[in-house]
Amino acid sequence: MNEPPAQISLEQWHHRYTSLRAAGFHEAPYGGPLERHFTAGDYRLAQLRFDNSAAALRLWNFLLTETERLFAAQRAGKKIIGTMKDLGTVPIMAYALPDTIAFYPDGTWWIPCIMRQSTRDLAIADSLGIDESFCPVRAMLGAFETHQHFPPPDLLICSVGATCDDFSAIAQRLASRGLAILWWEIPARRTPEPTEEAIALPGGFLAGGRQVDFVQAELQRVSAALAKTVGHEVTDARLAEGITAANRIRDMLRQLRNLVFTAPRCPLPALEMLIAEMLAIHYCSDRQQTQEVLGELLAEVLRRIAVSAGTLPADAVRVFWVNPVADLQAMNLLEECGGRLCGTEFMFCHALDPIPTDVAPMEALARMALADPMIGPSADRAKRIMHDVRQFGAEAVLISRIPGASHCALEGSAIRAIIQRESNVPVVEIEVPPLNEGVRASLRTRLEALVETVRRRRTS
Repeated sequence: MNEPPAQISLEQWHHRYTSLRAAGFHEAPYGGPLERHFTAGDYRLAQLRFDNSAAALRLWNFLLTETERLFAAQRAGKKIIGTMKDLGTVPIMAYALPDTIAFYPDGTWWIPCIMRQSTRDLAIADSLGIDESFCPVRAMLGAFETHQHFPPPDLLICSVGATCDDFSAIAQRLASRGLAILWWEIPARRTPEPTEEAIALPGGFLAGGRQVDFVQAELQRVSAALAKTVGHEVTDARLAEGITAANRIRDMLRQLRNLVFTAPRCPLPALEMLIAEMLAIHYCSDRQQTQEVLGELLAEVLRRIAVSAGTLPADAVRVFWVNPVADLQAMNLLEECGGRLCGTEFMFCHALDPIPTDVAPMEALARMALADPMIGPSADRAKRIMHDVRQFGAEAVLISRIPGASHCALEGSAIRAIIQRESNVPVVEIEVPPLNEGVRASLRTRLEALVETVRRRRTS
């Protein structure tokens, strides 16, 4: 079943799937041919190129069946917790409780891309006064109206404070539509004052002790609401088990990232790496399956590295990517232009860092929440990016702006200026709309120019 690594089309996956089945391929319960998702409406799949491994097939099937899992969990009597904006904190608390599933409605920002705008989500957002001048996460408004992508949650939780203005406006629009939301505040991370304790956060940042205490108190409020909804207390013992499970998955992702980003040849393409990292946020609504999916990806990457096999030429330019893209096809485009992914900062690196286990569980989660790169100064974020650029040996940095997103309208330029001031690594900013056909030619030109710049630098 181990064919040479390659990137193949949806049509080619049909033949690959037939071969895997004939060879005795064992599938997960959510398995099946990839094209069935296209038939169900995920039309963008026909324009993407996928890794040809069985592990990648399982990854894609896992991602594209989350809606089915959520509705099945609701029918089975499990509690469904919608968590918005914090990206990685509250789900750990929810999964610590029995028969409880957490998911991010935020994730619907990709639906217009995956379904090629065949849904009414954006049109509904327009009708509610949230037009295309807002971040693509506005698709969440339509999703809450139609209930096609996820069931109505039993509890909806949203962080506010040091968060994206667009997201706050959209969440408030949801509240005005009658949705009950439990708000909890995350303050802007600041330098500790001389009179307070400086506390080390995951990822290397510092926060003042008073800020950690405040966030811990906010999370206690969330804990009480979860207990009331689910009927079970969020005890320290349960939280400690949830943190252990989260750290196990984070460790697998760190191993995967280190192997893929530092291998002489790229053993797993950018698109699959993007999807794999996203699993850390809320486990795609199944924590155990996330662990198994990542285990298969790790095994495949190790196998390919052992035989010096890869999906791209050995001389592909090593690019560090900042911010997730609205159109997944951009990840393919980077590789078509001669680049390879060698490092990422997709706005949620705090969901990849180990959670402290030497302090009380709730304090550990408060520290993790404060480590969010998006709630502190851009200089902090740029410093971490530069650290990872050096660690992974990236030769260029690519910053993708998100259309309409207030949180990165200028931050990309600020990060770019800091990187250029402190290193000689080429940096390029691009903007990727939900569907990139209209700007694809210009994107290709800019990516090809970046790749050519690095190639010239190699020989100078």
